[in-house]
Amino acid sequence: MSFLDRVAAAVTPAASDEQRAEARRRVDELAVGEPWLGMIVEQHRKIESLFEQARSATDVASRERTVKQLATELTGHATAEEAVVYPIVSEDSGKTHAGMAYEEHAMTKIQLAKLEQIDPMSAEWEEKLEHIRGAVQQHIYQEEDSWLPDVVQNSSPEKRALLNRRYAEEYERYCGTGSVPTVA
Repeated sequence: MSFLDRVAAAVTPAASDEQRAEARRRVDELAVGEPWLGMIVEQHRKIESLFEQARSATDVASRERTVKQLATELTGHATAEEAVVYPIVSEDSGKTHAGMAYEEHAMTKIQLAKLEQIDPMSAEWEEKLEHIRGAVQQHIYQEEDSWLPDVVQNSSPEKRALLNRRYAEEYERYCGTGSVPTVA
């Protein structure tokens, strides 16, 4: 963890496991009537799983393959949020949240690019992965605890219908899974 990360953690400590679990429980309840939100939360789960797979990988090939999958998932997820969700967050929930989110996505992409340049079997690689995981974990918590619930509560039905139509399209455009769900 860098000096600046330690200072930031002292000023705004990371959410506890209990806080993250409670935020996830609440956002899961909200997602029942909001397909776009359900997609985001499912992607959060996949991202968390990929971090765990990378942490537990024991050889170079497994670590490199998992980090490549993680980078693809994070970039597809970020691209969809930036194109569809954050403009609505900016309008309906606050420009500060949207600005922070864009910045956090950019920093994650930079840190992932740096991770790919480090020997996957080194302690430096493990430390960098943990740094990225912690930052992403906090970002997910902020989204699930307040930013995304704010969108559900403060956005018009028309905007939420737009999110339902467009979020999967944008994610698919980058990740190319071939399975864009049809959402009414």
